[in-house]
Amino acid sequence: MSVTHDHTHAATPGVPGGTPRPATAEIEGDADIAPVAALIADGARAAMLTALLDGRALAAGELARIAGVSAPTASSHLARLLDGGLVTVVKQGRHRYYRLAGPDVARVIEVLARVSGRVAVRSLRQSRRAVLLRQARSCYDHLAGRAGVELYDALVREGRLVEADGGCLLTASGAEALTELGVDVERVRRARRRFAPDCLDWLERRPHLGGALGAAVLDRLLAREWLVRGTVPRALRVTAEGREGLERIFGCKDLS
Repeated sequence: MSVTHDHTHAATPGVPGGTPRPATAEIEGDADIAPVAALIADGARAAMLTALLDGRALAAGELARIAGVSAPTASSHLARLLDGGLVTVVKQGRHRYYRLAGPDVARVIEVLARVSGRVAVRSLRQSRRAVLLRQARSCYDHLAGRAGVELYDALVREGRLVEADGGCLLTASGAEALTELGVDVERVRRARRRFAPDCLDWLERRPHLGGALGAAVLDRLLAREWLVRGTVPRALRVTAEGREGLERIFGCKDLS
């Protein structure tokens, strides 16, 4: 006697047409942004995250100094940021170094900076820091500030980038110029992130180049010492060699 196995799922009650629904299926609602927002909302943690926009890993002690809190308090804040997925930690011997968890976190901080008010400048030191950050700075792993905006403008003006919805298209002449800088364009295209989005600069209110291509450009500019890091976190300085090279290759005119 043959036995027929019925593989038909039972109809799910309340579903039009009795459409079957696997018992293990999960329905996700809206994103729960409140816990992440609460982590960023604290002044000390916000200062730490902003400092980490430099793109480099910083020690807990340095982050404590930047945030103006004690070492134990900084450790508590960093533990919360780590649990919340906003930072990662690298251990070297007895030391722990923290960095942003990735470009998505950096974009969140940059967007918040664009819609936030400005801290009043009350000292010569604060004024000097503000000037340096405005001239050139790292926006996580790409170039921002006036130098970043001027580079982006030059790339568009010279026909090396074509602006498009949500990003930029790199032309043949653009790929040639970037290859001269030392960027492996094809390798960058294979990166697991957006290739060449524009990124609205929160100080200049104009775009600079972001994404995988922006990161590769900044990496080469630093490697060639056309840009150097200063003592102010995130601040960069265009060297004399860098000004000459950027004008020669890209047509940048205003990098003083």
